[in-house]
Order: sequence, then structure tokens, then C-alpha cells
Amino acid sequence: MHYKAFDNVSDKRFSIVAKSRYFFIFSIIITLLGIVTLLYHGLNYGVDFKAGSSVDISFKKDVSGQKAQIEQFLKDNDFGTPGMTFGAKRVTLRFDDVLTDVKENTLKQGIMDKFDKGASMEVNTVDVEIAKELQGNALKAVLVASIGIMIYVSIRFEWRFAVAAIVALLHDAFIVISLFSIFKLEVNLPFIVAVLTIVGYSINDTIVIFDRVRENLRFAKLKTHEDVANVVNASIWQTMSRSINTVMTVLFATICLLIFGSESIRMFSLAVLFGLISGAYSSIFIASPLWLALKSKQKPKPTAKSSAAS
Repeated sequence: MHYKAFDNVSDKRFSIVAKSRYFFIFSIIITLLGIVTLLYHGLNYGVDFKAGSSVDISFKKDVSGQKAQIEQFLKDNDFGTPGMTFGAKRVTLRFDDVLTDVKENTLKQGIMDKFDKGASMEVNTVDVEIAKELQGNALKAVLVASIGIMIYVSIRFEWRFAVAAIVALLHDAFIVISLFSIFKLEVNLPFIVAVLTIVGYSINDTIVIFDRVRENLRFAKLKTHEDVANVVNASIWQTMSRSINTVMTVLFATICLLIFGSESIRMFSLAVLFGLISGAYSSIFIASPLWLALKSKQKPKPTAKSSAAS
């Protein structure tokens, strides 16, 4: 692709760079609220990350109107008040304790006798050691992905781009985690897959903008900080339609998964939905303005050419 000399004339469109302080403040406020929520509520870990049993019950008929009866049946048979997710013909129960064989048989027989003779039941159990191992592996996966991205971006661009990209990625992941904490949504293995999916999507969008910034810097006549800011702002707007079209396409598919998908992938779809919105926001309003803020701390170089090549 051939590039022509970048026009340094001030862009008359809305200056994202000039208003970046407000976007930074907004993100900081959201981050602080997320920290407070996590300290107060924590996360609603599913059976994948804590010891216990998860029971998926499939019915032949619609039982969505029998929630109260099922809850009463569980109390009468000393099952307590497990976490419950209701669908038309599917109910998921989450017990904090591991169900014994006797308890499993009592639950299955009671469901068949009282609610649906054709009901089937699947029990998944996780002990304490496996739960701890899964939590550790999930954290390692996110950490390794972040380190790999930072190394790649540092080599492909420069360290300031890498720092800005990682901050944007952590911002996206933390926003999703905070929303799941606020709404007390279940965190399980599909949630971790969703976070890694968000990281991949967000870095892709960010790299596209960074690449346009770098190419424009090569051909721009840079004399002042305002010239660099003008390049960054114009680069963001040049890739804006691409960013919006990409997020809308993926957003449509995610909403369809959320509405028409099965109960087992609902939390995954919701996490991806939150992450898509956060990722589009951070790629446009956080990553590039943050790079510019880091760049402004760099000591000026004698020529515009050397400045553009840095």
C-alpha cells in the first residue's frame, strides 16, 4: 500500500485526543467502583471454581412456572437453597457441598415422582483441590496472554504502544469482571474463555489503530506535540468506520447466541457482549490517547524525521 504525505491541517471533527482526560477519568471511576464491588461482593464462582456439585435437569415438559414447588421440594428434603437457573425445560442447581450418592438418588427420584417422569439428570462435581487448580490455571492463562501480547507489540511497534495496549486489555477484562460482580453473575470456565476471547478481539482492534498511527507518523511533518496529537486523532477517525462495523457484526452474532443459545453458554455470551462494548471503547478512547500521553514524556529530538521514526 502506498501512503502520501500526511496533511497536518487540523481535523475539524470531534477531537478524541483533546477530550482524552475525560475518558481517562471515566475509566478510572469505573475501575474504582469495580474494585469496591469486588471487595464487597466478590465473585459468584460457579462449581468450576469452588468445591460442590452442579446438577443439570432436563424436563420433557415446561416447568418454568413451578419454581416455587421445586424450591420447596429441595427444602423439604434437606437440600437447602442451592443456586438455581431456570429455563423452560431445563433447570440447573448449584450446591456448595458435594452431593453423596444417596443425595443424588433422592434428588433424581423426587424430581421424577413429583414433576416429570421423563426427566433426566446430569451431575458434575468438583473437589477443593481441583477448584483451586482451575482458579490458578485461569489466572496463568490471562497472565501469559498479556505477556505474550506485550512482547509482540514491543517488537512490532515500540514499548509505549505495548504499555498502552496492555492497559486497554486489562481495562476491558476488569470491566467485565466488575460487571459480573455487580450483577452477581456466575463465573465459570466459559467465562475465562470469554475473557481470553475479549483480549484477542480488543488487541486486534487496537493494533489496527496503532498501525495507522505509525504509518501516518512516517509521512507527517512533526514539529510540535500538537502535530503528533493531530496525527493520532486523524488516525483514530480514519479507522473509526472499520472499528464500528467490526464490533456491530460481532455484537449481532453475540446477541443471537445470548437469546437463542443454550443455558450452558449464556454466561459466555453475556461476558463477550460486555467485553465487545468495553473493547471498542478502550481501543478508540483509551489506547491511542494513552500512547500519546506516554509519547509526550519523551524528550524532543532534533528533527521531525527522527521523531517520526522513533
